[in-house]
Amino acid sequence: MSEHFKNKIYKDFDTVAYDSVFAKTMDSLSIGFTNPKTIKAFYESNKNQPKLVTKFYTTGELDSLTVFLQRSEMHGFNPKIFKTEKIKSLLNQLSANQFKHVDESYPIIAQLELLSANAYINYNNYLKYGVINPRNIFSRYYIKVRRPDSAGMVGLLSSENILDTLKAVQPKSEQYKALQAAYLNSNNETEKRILLLNMERFRWKTPEMGENYVQVNIPDFKLTWFDNADTVISMKVCVGGKRESGYEEKLKAFAKSGNLDDKPKNHETPLLYSKINSIQANPVWNIPVSIAQSEIYWMARKDRYYLSNSNINVYYKGKLINEPNTINWNKYSRDKLPFKFKQGSGGGNALGKFKFIFDNSSSIYLHDTNNKNGFNLANRAISHGCVRVEKPLEFAEKLVGDSYTYDKLRAEVDLPPIDSTHVKWYKKRMAAKADTTKSFQLKPAWFGPKKQVPLIITYITAWAQNDKIEYRPDVYGMDEKLWTAMKKFR
Repeated sequence: MSEHFKNKIYKDFDTVAYDSVFAKTMDSLSIGFTNPKTIKAFYESNKNQPKLVTKFYTTGELDSLTVFLQRSEMHGFNPKIFKTEKIKSLLNQLSANQFKHVDESYPIIAQLELLSANAYINYNNYLKYGVINPRNIFSRYYIKVRRPDSAGMVGLLSSENILDTLKAVQPKSEQYKALQAAYLNSNNETEKRILLLNMERFRWKTPEMGENYVQVNIPDFKLTWFDNADTVISMKVCVGGKRESGYEEKLKAFAKSGNLDDKPKNHETPLLYSKINSIQANPVWNIPVSIAQSEIYWMARKDRYYLSNSNINVYYKGKLINEPNTINWNKYSRDKLPFKFKQGSGGGNALGKFKFIFDNSSSIYLHDTNNKNGFNLANRAISHGCVRVEKPLEFAEKLVGDSYTYDKLRAEVDLPPIDSTHVKWYKKRMAAKADTTKSFQLKPAWFGPKKQVPLIITYITAWAQNDKIEYRPDVYGMDEKLWTAMKKFR
């Protein structure tokens, strides 16, 4: 700096005196930092040296930093959150070169160093990872997202070139850039808000899906199979119903009373990432406790033949009850039901003819349905949480990936084979079914996909498609919740 300014005062720079000023500046400024511990640790390990100022002030890269901070509006941020004007003011004071004594520069250098470090880290983190961790604000967000760590932030502060880092961190996703362009071109505040929320979603570091994967987008009520960004198949889906209004307050009341009548309904389909690993033809439905308590119990009390007519088996301590029609339901309260319920394979099964299984902690799966009318609704948030698919056979064909396995699967659900050389299986099965001398019992049959296919159940309310932005309603109110969390960055 002495050489840069042709000012001899910097040759008298007293590191001990500066260190005292730096420590006080750190104490006063770090209260407002996002990652104070990481920043403090970095400077402690570097003897509180003003590394950014000494490396990047004379090269003009700190000025470049302020340019990027000022232009952060194009990403939906308010430059004030980075203390942009304060950093520019400090740069101007340093550039004015009006200090008569070197100790006058210490507070300016210390503030510039620390505010630049905080802004530089935050700007990079916000663009690379997003400003919000979705797992902290959404109760049913089970997709792992990478978040900033101290090693990455120390790497930023140890950078050899700030400008290259700032350029490299700009989002490159085509979806993000399309939403950003629409945001910059829009004058409609409601539209801009939706665009910003979805720009944030595309900043989240979710698992790499690869080139070939299946996406269920809840607000779109659509399943899409992508291959290199091309759509292989697409179909309607029905997803879980929206939670009751006033859910949080009602949940508190239920926690106090313990009365099931106070328990609010929440059938929202969770957001998750997994891999489809098997297909079950003629599935058995293991009825969840929540549905048993809220629906099956009441139907069985109302109609003693409901269970047998619905092909629902009842188990007590793991043993099948042969005559469920004789159960005296008045003896049991629904919150302490000692029974488990399973609906057998067949035409009346709520899961239809196919169940598509993937590992997850919420007992969620994709499945066929007998209620095809649901696919005609505009708002298809009507299920108990699982995802009903409109074209299960087409989906199964794509998953198994070869005609041999696909025809075996078709035979299990009494459909003739596509390949005429496979007719023998079909006729054998139909003959067994028609044989009145033997009892034919329909059982689930398992099939493996050609290879496990990544699946993401996500929530996107605006995206680019065919050179325009598609918008969908905020069916679960997740936009509202995300906007509330993002407000301080606006």
